[in-house]
Amino acid sequence: MTDASTAAPNTNARNARRQRPDLAEQLQQLKAGASADTGAGAESPAEQAPRQQQDQRPPREKKPRPQQGRGEGQAQGQQPRQQQQARRPQAPAQQQPQRAPRKVNPVLERLFELYPQLFGARFVPLKLGVYEELIARHPEDFKAEDLKIAMGQHARSTRYLESVAAGLARHDLDGNALDPVAPEHVHHAILELHRRRMHRNPGEDLRPQLVARIAKAIEASGLDREAYAVLVRSRDANTNAVVDEALAELAQQAAKREALLRAFEASGRTEQEFAEMYGMKPGEVARTLQHARAERQAPAAAVAAVAEASESVEPAAPVEPTEPAAD
Repeated sequence: MTDASTAAPNTNARNARRQRPDLAEQLQQLKAGASADTGAGAESPAEQAPRQQQDQRPPREKKPRPQQGRGEGQAQGQQPRQQQQARRPQAPAQQQPQRAPRKVNPVLERLFELYPQLFGARFVPLKLGVYEELIARHPEDFKAEDLKIAMGQHARSTRYLESVAAGLARHDLDGNALDPVAPEHVHHAILELHRRRMHRNPGEDLRPQLVARIAKAIEASGLDREAYAVLVRSRDANTNAVVDEALAELAQQAAKREALLRAFEASGRTEQEFAEMYGMKPGEVARTLQHARAERQAPAAAVAAVAEASESVEPAAPVEPTEPAAD
């Protein structure tokens, strides 16, 4: 009876292990495979050329993929719409529509042809009653209603108001300078120009300029400050406040001139020496002193005029007292 351990191995056993090839056998198999690749199955040089050219092509650059995060679906859905908006021509951000040029009134064009010195490049104040004079001179050229509208446009223009506010003299149709514009007309022209500038520059403080211009108009009017205030006083509280501010500024300037005149009279020096002593220009000192003397003489002249007017009036006869009636 033979031992189970020395018996021939059972090839049909389930746990039989497969014999591994020897290392030498593996080397032989590798050599045989390499020789087979270079044999009948290897590619010819003609077949290898296209592949080598394909291998020599530069590798394609990979475009970076957009990062996907929160709201990815919404961003992808908006891309076509954004591209369409980018293709559309966009108007400049601050471009404003151009205004159509105003049509010039044909009556004003005719006035310019007849009187270029009055209705041309330089505007001057016109005499009162010039409308009636134009109708009388040119009955065939102008209709009354059309001329009235054209003259209103001319008088309301900014350039014409500037000439009135400057206090220029009024002119007749022949170009002759007549009396200057009345102080109240100058005042109203200044206020209207200020209103238009405020409309064009709403954020700019133009009040100091208005006060200075009214103060200059008060001095040019030849009226004293109280008379000017009474002449231009209106129901507008803001306008009256501006006038009061201009009058106060003029009063301060007059007080400084009066103080300078008193200092000059007390110094006993000439105007040249006085100017050098205070470091002022001689011409400026001379003008200031002359202005102060004129202001000092103005009240005296007014008092003398009032006294002269009162003396020319005959005094009324005294009224004798009557006795009370008897009961």
